[in-house]
Amino acid sequence: MSAFRILPPGLLLAALAAGHAQAAPAAAAPAARCPADAGWDTPSAPHHIHGETWFVGTCGITALLLTSPEGHVLLDGGTARGAALIEANIRALGFDLRDVRYIAGSHEHFDHAAGIAALQKASGATVVARAPAAEVLRTGRSGRGDPQYGVLEAFDPLPGEVRLIGDGQVLELGPLRLTAHATPGHTSGSTSWTWRSCEGQSCVDIAYADSLTAISDDQWRFGDEDAHPGYLAAFRRSLDAVAGLPCDILVTPHPSASDLLARIGPGADKPLAAPGACRAYADTARERLDRRLAEEEAGAR
Repeated sequence: MSAFRILPPGLLLAALAAGHAQAAPAAAAPAARCPADAGWDTPSAPHHIHGETWFVGTCGITALLLTSPEGHVLLDGGTARGAALIEANIRALGFDLRDVRYIAGSHEHFDHAAGIAALQKASGATVVARAPAAEVLRTGRSGRGDPQYGVLEAFDPLPGEVRLIGDGQVLELGPLRLTAHATPGHTSGSTSWTWRSCEGQSCVDIAYADSLTAISDDQWRFGDEDAHPGYLAAFRRSLDAVAGLPCDILVTPHPSASDLLARIGPGADKPLAAPGACRAYADTARERLDRRLAEEEAGAR
């Protein structure tokens, strides 16, 4: 595993970041549960997950804040409208968006990436992504290589550069160490992230496992090797990779995919950690992919 070191942009900024970030965050007010019919932009209160990791997303879309004395890392930016909700949740916890040093993400669809441009502008953070996702972030538009190309919305492109990170590389910021895992399938740029989180002597592995659903527009066929050479094989490798992630606590880009909001916050009624959660998540996705391939074959016949 190679180290991908991105140092804070100057001693002065580092000192300022430490001054902001070392302040104890204010406790979030207890929140009502998200309604059953919640949409992507239905507001959710922020919640503590474990150690330095906080949920700052909405009822329908996950965003995570990882905090450190040297500044913070934000994972995913929600929709264009959801960006303001993410910023409000960061403030509600007592943190400052200007202390976010890096923004990374799961995959390059508008429901998770459209808010990144606004959050980057407000924070001055460096955006980090794998190459396929970085290209979409720069242009605001996926290409025909995306299974959902025909139904995707465009979003505001990033005005600045995107720093590239590769499979197995580590994003470091102070004590934070986030490993990027290439998990293409849902999109070409799909990326899962893992890190070790500690509360005193209690340490766990957290996996932010990307979406694994085999869904597409009407034109795409996952089994069409001529049109998409190697895509299906890469998708299957991603399922194996997610199944093998270090994963005491599973978090997914859509909270509902892992019952996340039933596992955090004052109303939690399910255990936060679960043995084998990533493997079960991947196994379910594998079954859905196999069903999708069978449907494509039946349709072709």
